[in-house]
Amino acid sequence: MSQDIESILNMDWDIEHKPYQAKAIKLANGKTMVIREAKKEEAPILLESIRPLQLYHKDYYDIVSSRMYAEILGWYVNRVRNEFVLIGVVDGELAGIVNNRLMNNKICMSFHTMALMRGIRAGAHLFAAKQENAIENYGVDEIYVTAESPIGFHRWMEEWALELRPEIQHELGGVTTWSLTKENYYKQKSKLVFGSRPVPQDLLESTYNLKPIVPQLLRQKSEDED
Repeated sequence: MSQDIESILNMDWDIEHKPYQAKAIKLANGKTMVIREAKKEEAPILLESIRPLQLYHKDYYDIVSSRMYAEILGWYVNRVRNEFVLIGVVDGELAGIVNNRLMNNKICMSFHTMALMRGIRAGAHLFAAKQENAIENYGVDEIYVTAESPIGFHRWMEEWALELRPEIQHELGGVTTWSLTKENYYKQKSKLVFGSRPVPQDLLESTYNLKPIVPQLLRQKSEDED
C-alpha cells in the first residue's frame, strides 16, 4: 500500500528534461567559476551549506535560505515537479545555488538565488544562468520573478528592467510578480549573461568533489565577533 501511495506522491519531470551545458566565467578577482547543473546526490551537501543561513536575518538571508532549503529538499525527495537546480563552483567550493520551476513549456517560475561567496557577483551570474537555461535551453516565453529583499529587488527587477505583472500570483506568495520575457532577455543578454563553453574537462571534473562549506557571510561574522 505504501508503495502505491509513493507512486502518487513522487514527482519529478512531466516535461522533457534538457540537461544544462556547463559554462565557465572569469571573475573580477581572476578566478574562474563553473556553473553547472546540480546532481540529485549532491542535494545533502547543498542543504548542509544553506542550513546555517536560516538563522541569519541580515539582508533577509533567513527567509531566502529557509525557502530555498525546502525547495532543494523537495527536489531531492521528488516532491516538486519540473525543478532544476544550478550551482556555481570556485576552486572546488560551492559559490552559490539557484533554482527555477517550469510550470509548462511556456512559463517558468523563478525561485531563489543564494550567494555563498560574496563580492564576486556569484549571485548575479547564477541568476543570469538559470534564466538562460529556462529561455535558451527550454524555450519558455516568460519567467515570473519576485523578491524578498531590497538587494534582490535592485538586482533583479531594476538591473534586468523586468515588467510588472500585478495580476499574476507567484508561487512564493503574495509579493508582487515581475516578468522576464524572452524579448527582454535577449535585449539584456549581452551585458548580463556571461560564460564560455565547453568547460575544459579537468576544470569540470574539479567541481564534482563538493564538500559542505561555511557560507562566507558567517565566516566574516565569526571573525568580527572574535
